[in-house]
Amino acid sequence: MKSKLVLNVSSLTRSLVRGQRALALAAVVGAASLVAVPAPAQAQGTKVGFVSTERILRDSKPAKAAQTKIESEFKRRDQELQNLANSLRDKAQKFDKDAPVMSESDRIRRQRELADIDADLQRKRREFQEDFNRRRNEEFSTIVERADAAIKKIADAQGYDLIIQDAVTVSPRVDITDQVLQALGG
Repeated sequence: MKSKLVLNVSSLTRSLVRGQRALALAAVVGAASLVAVPAPAQAQGTKVGFVSTERILRDSKPAKAAQTKIESEFKRRDQELQNLANSLRDKAQKFDKDAPVMSESDRIRRQRELADIDADLQRKRREFQEDFNRRRNEEFSTIVERADAAIKKIADAQGYDLIIQDAVTVSPRVDITDQVLQALGG
């Protein structure tokens, strides 16, 4: 149960990060244009920072608490899906064993029953995944808002001109992710 949910959370986090890469690229282009255009502020140097959204959504205390909360909310439904899948597997094995001695009409009827159970299982899995994703997005959007507020506060307090979230490569000297994690409580 937990490993499936952790994998779902990890894959959803990666998809969120991929979606933000375009924004990060735009920010980098914007930063490059700031550096390229001579201005009084650039004479003093532009202070740039970096924050890893993926780390915040994976390692912060609020993210871990949200993940635990979501796992507990969906644990019962996940168990029901596992039970239904096990039941379907058992019925399919029994059908395979009994099929050679069954009449044609009984065989067709049981095949339809198995197909109906399988279709129901697939529908329930889809609904589960959609509900899980929706709930996860609700929880994590709150964390992102809190992280954005913490980033803004750090940027104002330390005089950053630009904070980039997620990039292909970053020097550790501009990475302020640990400060944001600390501001979020861990």
